[in-house]
Amino acid sequence: MTPLSQPAKAGTDPLVRFLLSAVALVTGWFLLYSFVLHPWGGLDRWLIDQLTDVSGALLQALGHELLPAEFSDANRYLGVQGGSLLWIGDHCSGLTVMAVFAMILLAMPGPPKHKIWFISVGLLIIHFVNVLRVVALCLIVTVNYEWLSFNHDYTFLILVYGTTFALWYLWVRRFWPAPSNTP
Repeated sequence: MTPLSQPAKAGTDPLVRFLLSAVALVTGWFLLYSFVLHPWGGLDRWLIDQLTDVSGALLQALGHELLPAEFSDANRYLGVQGGSLLWIGDHCSGLTVMAVFAMILLAMPGPPKHKIWFISVGLLIIHFVNVLRVVALCLIVTVNYEWLSFNHDYTFLILVYGTTFALWYLWVRRFWPAPSNTP
């Protein structure tokens, strides 16, 4: 048998190890989030606060006046004059995308010292893209409220996930170990 025709063993093949690790980590994350973190709500609330604060500051820096939100959970709403208030839900915070990004990266082969900084920078990039998404959605509703649904569900979903996939691709191109050609 040549090395290419030999069956891969789960413990030795880096791709199989990656897939098993990724499935275990992502499944663990979803269980932890579903049964502990989401019911508690603190992490979602903190991330939504960061998202609305930074998005609101950026909108104001761009010269827009924010709409007042007079609700008990006012920090979940954001909008600018001439538009509508948008509600930022738990699933819009980017937490799940960031967690899956980190879990997949942890499962990938590569130097652990580089994973620490790459995950940190990646999380900041994903959060910033999400901030830009919220800012753009606030501006879109000032032009035409009917455009909100499409852009929320498709345009910016593709942008956020595309950024995440681009970061994974960058990791693979830069840090994934080259396969050895030894039998």
